[in-house]
Amino acid sequence: MNEVDLNRVVVGVGASRRTADPATCGPIVQTLGQSSSSYAATARVARLFLSKGDESGADMTLASHNAEDARRVVHAFRTAAERCTAFTDVEESWGYEAVEVQPDPGYGDESVSLRLTQVVSFPDEAPVKVPFAVVVARKGTTVAMFYTFNRPRGPQGKSPASVPDDIVRAQLDKIGELEVSAALLQ
Repeated sequence: MNEVDLNRVVVGVGASRRTADPATCGPIVQTLGQSSSSYAATARVARLFLSKGDESGADMTLASHNAEDARRVVHAFRTAAERCTAFTDVEESWGYEAVEVQPDPGYGDESVSLRLTQVVSFPDEAPVKVPFAVVVARKGTTVAMFYTFNRPRGPQGKSPASVPDDIVRAQLDKIGELEVSAALLQ
């Protein structure tokens, strides 16, 4: 894949305050932006990737945690994904439905994948349904969160969204290279 790196943004390291209704779905809402989790991080960066000549791509947030918190972030996301079928993002007032855990994609030390549909409502108009996909993967103490969506009127229309595998693998390979470099420096 020839990817275009649109931007890299260093984001806050504090715990996310984004919430969902019901609250147990909060870890999912936190992945759909640059906040990533309710656990503070030692570093956090967000990036947007688009494929050349294609509408596929992904938003990514990398967060570095202590080992225990990194495992907790993934566990909280997995638990929310298994329990939530629909929720509202309290901050944005958007609804989400049809939350479905997907087979484990096998990324990094552990990973979770899900699909869901965002429901955007406007007064006096039919709601717009936007297919989303989310992948959360942990490699060591780094948690990588990816999400993407299909534009409802774009070429994928109402098709299920899917985070491009090559984007996830490339980023996790880079994390692995950094871990090896850090180990050699010690």
